[in-house]
Amino acid sequence: MASTIRQLPQWLQAALLLAASAQTASAASLYSTYTFNPLEHLGGVAPYFEPQDPPSSPAAPQGCTAERSAYLVRHAAIYANDFDYEEYIEPFIQKVQNHTGIAWTHIPSLNFLSSWTAPISDAEIEMLTRVGKVEAAQLGADLSFRYPGMKLPSKVWTSSAERTYKSAQSLVRGLETDDNEINVVSIFESSESGADSLTPYKACPAYSSSAGSDQSKVYMEIFTKPIKARLNAAAPKFNFTTNDVFGMMELCGYESVIRGSSPFCDLDLFTPDDWLAWEYASDIQYHYNVGYGNQVSGAVGLPWFNATANLLLNNEDKDQDLFVSFTHRELPPMVFVAMGLFNNSAFGGSEATINDTMPLDRINYRRAWKSSHVLPFLSNLAIERFNCTGSYGYEDGEYYRVLVNSSPQPLPACADGPGTSCSRSGFESYLQERVDMFQGFSATCGVDYDNSTDSLSIYTDSSIGNGTAVGKRYAAFQ
Repeated sequence: MASTIRQLPQWLQAALLLAASAQTASAASLYSTYTFNPLEHLGGVAPYFEPQDPPSSPAAPQGCTAERSAYLVRHAAIYANDFDYEEYIEPFIQKVQNHTGIAWTHIPSLNFLSSWTAPISDAEIEMLTRVGKVEAAQLGADLSFRYPGMKLPSKVWTSSAERTYKSAQSLVRGLETDDNEINVVSIFESSESGADSLTPYKACPAYSSSAGSDQSKVYMEIFTKPIKARLNAAAPKFNFTTNDVFGMMELCGYESVIRGSSPFCDLDLFTPDDWLAWEYASDIQYHYNVGYGNQVSGAVGLPWFNATANLLLNNEDKDQDLFVSFTHRELPPMVFVAMGLFNNSAFGGSEATINDTMPLDRINYRRAWKSSHVLPFLSNLAIERFNCTGSYGYEDGEYYRVLVNSSPQPLPACADGPGTSCSRSGFESYLQERVDMFQGFSATCGVDYDNSTDSLSIYTDSSIGNGTAVGKRYAAFQ
């Protein structure tokens, strides 16, 4: 071939070489676009991001204006969850501190451990980070841009833990236009509140915070086996365990929201396939803990969905257009179950086989249930009510839409409106269908205390008070 080309005129040789070079560059460009960010695959310890899954536009559909909206928000980034710290991170930190004789500087991908210091102390567990406060304030500013025609809310609700309360305060500072305009209402995290709180799972005896651990550990052992072999070959004196590997990968997320970055995120240390496997182990945990694999999830999540939908359908509170509530990581996924979102079986199979969609010995790459997409720090679920006029192909009137982390999520069997929205009648019918499916919080939870309730009334109950103004003395970013 080369000799044949040399026999051609020089101008033709140059043209052929240029074409070949362009083809090579094109192929290289095609395959060099692969990128991978571990921070987007860290389940419940992922910093806030908007995965755009599906990539529908978050803008209001054509001809539609948002009239009312309600948000359920997980607290912003913290130093570490107490269980994660005590089970995985602290033992690893202590192990590194005790193995002072290992020459980490000579071990590729682990050499940073020679000078690395722990980013977390016991006193900081569960506390909001500076990044968390900034991101919560940014969400507040984003809401003001998204809904310029809505009145500022007079109240923002939050569960009573410090991390949720301070997240609410930070959001208020980003949302309000002047000091003391918005009050934060704290709802006590009671174990005997029935469904009437922002932490109803704590009042559900049938719910166990350890659910899903056994199933998750099955896959953890599988995916960490080759990683342990590789790391132990590089540093045999350390004896890396499954918990060490899992804790190191958790540190990628936690250290990033504390220090801005983390050497544990380096793809030379853990490959993209390693991160996808870690993410799947986390998804298994959440599936059985607060997802479709837990029989109580829908009943615990329904009261918020039902109460919020009725706030939007009715105009009982004429002084408030925007309703925002802060909670912990457990409640949003339970609400997703109650709403029928992120269901692996939504377009085939049945609820009875839902666990088959999350096998414990291999990854279901096509699953809808991805905790990284639905449960990062500051994860937010929104239900919006639109007034639509002149939307081509649709009648004028009320329509309803769901957003999760700014990504529109069509409700199953409720998609008769512009974009991913559905009509008022469709939304009402869908709500009733879900109520019929999951009503009965007290019975499902096996409540064994007096005065339980199956409904959420905090948004309309005047007895809970007006809350407390954030005030200009509160420094949102301290």
